[in-house]
Amino acid sequence: MRAGVLALAVACALPAAGDQRRSGFEDMGASTQAMQRDDGINPAMLWVQEGEQLWRRAPSSSARSCASCHGEPAALRGVAARYPAWDAPLRRPVNLGTRINLCRERHQGEPPLPAEHGELLALESFVGMQSRGLPIAPPRDARLAPHLARGEALYRARIGQLELSCAQCHDERAGGRLGSALIPQGHATGYPIYRLEWQGPGSLARRLRGCMTGVRAEPPAAGSVEMAELELYLAARAMGMKLETPAVRP
Repeated sequence: MRAGVLALAVACALPAAGDQRRSGFEDMGASTQAMQRDDGINPAMLWVQEGEQLWRRAPSSSARSCASCHGEPAALRGVAARYPAWDAPLRRPVNLGTRINLCRERHQGEPPLPAEHGELLALESFVGMQSRGLPIAPPRDARLAPHLARGEALYRARIGQLELSCAQCHDERAGGRLGSALIPQGHATGYPIYRLEWQGPGSLARRLRGCMTGVRAEPPAAGSVEMAELELYLAARAMGMKLETPAVRP
């Protein structure tokens, strides 16, 4: 593991007094904050409710539901806060959406759901909500070290025709403006999130691909190891911050 990545992971594991990290929630207007706080008006709760139904219902081709293996929702507390995590058969990190699809394939005999599919986002939202309020805590697994380093390298690399990196916007220029929009610190604390711009929920990978195409770069494929590595670094960068799923953003 590169020294910079290790130092970051240690520093974020125990946030010191004066920690300057900010969730995007803090940069939103009062009405949007109220929408996230109140489950009765948070539009993402529609997907959480669908996710619970999917969790309890066995697919037509299988006698197994998610609940038949994993139990009641309380058993999921803390799970989403620990992803991306290592998958032994694939020998690489996977995010929560990929883990759900792997469970479908390996244990239910079902095909994987496509990226951004409504049912996949619903299941991710339901699982994620069970860890709401817990600190983000990616696993301390030595097998993840080279992937974490590559994720940091991708975060800091200048990409695309505009030759901009994630770090240049979200570390160096956070709090500034890009046109009329405030540049956030970009902490991945609430995915899947409901974006008012999208009029629906979306994954962290969707947001990352949007940023990359915005600087005229070719983003990694959905479900690729490169995307999982970048998500792993973002989890380390946000370590100790509270999980907000299902979050709302403008």
